[in-house]
Amino acid sequence: MSAQAPTTTSATACLEAKDLFQHRLMEEPPTSNAPADERRQYMMMVRKAQNLCGSCPLMKSCLYDAVVKFDVDGFVAGTTRKQRTEIRSKLGVKVEPEDFDTLAGVTARHRQVDHDEVVRLRNANPHESLETLAQRLGCSLSTVKRHLRKARNQSNVTPIRKTRMVSMREVLGAYREVVAPTAAPVRRAA
Repeated sequence: MSAQAPTTTSATACLEAKDLFQHRLMEEPPTSNAPADERRQYMMMVRKAQNLCGSCPLMKSCLYDAVVKFDVDGFVAGTTRKQRTEIRSKLGVKVEPEDFDTLAGVTARHRQVDHDEVVRLRNANPHESLETLAQRLGCSLSTVKRHLRKARNQSNVTPIRKTRMVSMREVLGAYREVVAPTAAPVRRAA
C-alpha cells in the first residue's frame, strides 16, 4: 500500500460562510433610517466578512476583478458596493454593466448565440426572413431581432475610448485609502 498525500480542497471563506456573504443585508445594506439593530447587525456582518476576506489567499485577485472587471453587487473582496465605487472613482476606472441582451441569447442547446454570427448571417442573406435566420441559428426570433437591433445601435454610436488598465498595486493602494481604516489587512503574497 502506498501512502497518499492528503488533498485539501478547502473552499474560500465566501463559499464556506455563504449565509453571511449572501445575507439580504450584505446584498442590500440598510439605509440610514433603518432600525438601529439592523444597522448594528450589518456593521458586525461587514467586520466579520472583512476579516474572512482579509485572510483569503484569493483576496487580491478577487478585489482586482471586482474593481476593474466586473460590476457586482453585495459584499465582495472585503468591500461594499459603495466602497468599490469610491475605489473606481479614485482610479478613474469605469466598469460597464453586463450586456444582458447578449446573455439572453442562450439557445435550447445551452449555448450562447454569437452576436457576430447573427449579423454575418443577416448580411449574407438579406432576403431571408428573420424566422429562417432564427431556425438556422437554433434560437428564437426575438433573439435575432435583439442582436440586429444591437448592431444597428452600435453603428450609430461613437465608440467609447477605453480606459487604461490599472495595476494590482494601484487597486490595493486605493483599497487601503478607502477601506483599510476599518478592514483587516490584505495578506501579502509569499
